[in-house]
Amino acid sequence: MNPSLQPSEIPVAVVGLGLMGSSITTCLLMAGHKVVAVAPIPIDMELAGPRIQHHLERSLAEGMITHEPEYYLANLLLTEDYGQLKGCKVVIECTLESIEIKKTVYGKIEAVIGTDAILTSNTSAIPISILQSYTQHPERFFGLHWAEPSHTTRFLEIICGDKSDVTKGEFLYELSHFWGKEPTLVRKDIRGFITNRLMYAMYREACSLVENGYATVEDVDRACRNNAGYWMTFVGVFRWMDLTGVAAYHTVMKDLFPTLANGTEVPELIDKIVREGGRGVSNAHGFYEYTPEEAKLWEETFTEFSYEIRRLALKYPADVVKKKLKG
Repeated sequence: MNPSLQPSEIPVAVVGLGLMGSSITTCLLMAGHKVVAVAPIPIDMELAGPRIQHHLERSLAEGMITHEPEYYLANLLLTEDYGQLKGCKVVIECTLESIEIKKTVYGKIEAVIGTDAILTSNTSAIPISILQSYTQHPERFFGLHWAEPSHTTRFLEIICGDKSDVTKGEFLYELSHFWGKEPTLVRKDIRGFITNRLMYAMYREACSLVENGYATVEDVDRACRNNAGYWMTFVGVFRWMDLTGVAAYHTVMKDLFPTLANGTEVPELIDKIVREGGRGVSNAHGFYEYTPEEAKLWEETFTEFSYEIRRLALKYPADVVKKKLKG
């Protein structure tokens, strides 16, 4: 962490205040930034304030912050006026995954911010090199891929596009440590970045196993929870192979890889759910069926889990062994 950086001296902004935009705003407030939060649609003005307030109240109860929510909210400007972005040094666009929407939003942002400001997108699917082509200054454009809830998770990917100035990416890398992140700087743009490429390969294989009758949805989830879910908060895939024997994985790969799913179409298992209007717990219809009460309780329990797993994970940071060696 660069001690010369002071979040309180770096005004930032979030444009788009849905679920993730609200939690990103919370994260930035907790880090000490002054935050301009722009609501592109009127409903965001109604919902974002209570969401951010609730996140701060829960974070105080969990010991993540030491002041009352009002202390942090004093640094928040919630507005529909893009003109308030003037003076912000980092702007995070967090709108829908639509190139046309993002293109319009970038035009409104760049009409106001200074040339020294950094513009970023919280996209999870659109290549950064495509998005930056719609901006006036592509060298200052990056992806910032967060995980929900953004104020509790350690995950953050900082993605360079083909025309990004890597030194500005390195600045974001340093700054994000103040946000409670263990960030990854992706120096070459690739669709899906790192975590989505890894996870969607797993999602595809999971769908294939169920569609071909090898296991039920419940079986696959149980296997993930009790294997990868057991160790992935502690280490990533490469450290895991080091810990458990590299040669064994080499042997298995030769025989297993040819049998894995490699289809390029969306699996019928998920396509059918979406065709029928399923969105998961948000409307109580997904891979599992839920009563409204069950869906609400799953959301609440996930929030509870996110705080509890954070406490455990913070005991084992990426440099835990180095710290132990130093004594």
